[in-house]
Amino acid sequence: MSRLERLLAALQKFYGALPMPPRDPFTLFVWEVLSVHSTPRKRDAALAALKRIPALTPDAMWRAPQKKLEESVKLAGPYSENRLAALRTGVDVFRRSPKLPSVIRGPLLAARRALRPLPQLGETGAHRMLLLAADQRILPVDARVSRVGRRLGYGEAHDEFRRQARSVQDALTRELPPSVDAFRRAFLYLSHHGAATCTEADPHCLVCPVLKDCPAGQRRTGREE
Repeated sequence: MSRLERLLAALQKFYGALPMPPRDPFTLFVWEVLSVHSTPRKRDAALAALKRIPALTPDAMWRAPQKKLEESVKLAGPYSENRLAALRTGVDVFRRSPKLPSVIRGPLLAARRALRPLPQLGETGAHRMLLLAADQRILPVDARVSRVGRRLGYGEAHDEFRRQARSVQDALTRELPPSVDAFRRAFLYLSHHGAATCTEADPHCLVCPVLKDCPAGQRRTGREE
């Protein structure tokens, strides 16, 4: 078992079973749009409301009454107009490209190209789509994963986030078993740890389950030998 696998086992024991994001490509896209400037509770409430309409397929959302869509999306919080515009664009992309779900399971170059027209994804969101909905062995490194990875000693620090994220991604990937499930587990627990405990401004090091194996945490708590 690698060091990273031991760290992930400790995080899993500490947090218990965590809910996995949606596996369906369109539902995951909607989940991504609702997640921006929202909280998990509000995002999930909006997603549940869209499911009740129902509006969680491209055709169903295209046919759904506008008022019901607006009411559902507003549950995610502010910027509802931006969310609705992004969802409309996404619906058009998925309806024009019915083979998109199968394309993103194929060669990475074509998969990345197919995802580019989708709004609000960016590189990290596209990586989440490839891992969670397309079974591609690629580790998404958002700000949380990058922060946790660097504090644990993975990758190199850079002023440019993209360069740091790729450095952290490479370092973490080297210690992961070559399975999609392992990559999903790593993303899920590292990202959750970055949100719940290893926060940016005031990390809760004293309750952290991996403090003994965290160089940054050891320095912060004065336990470094």
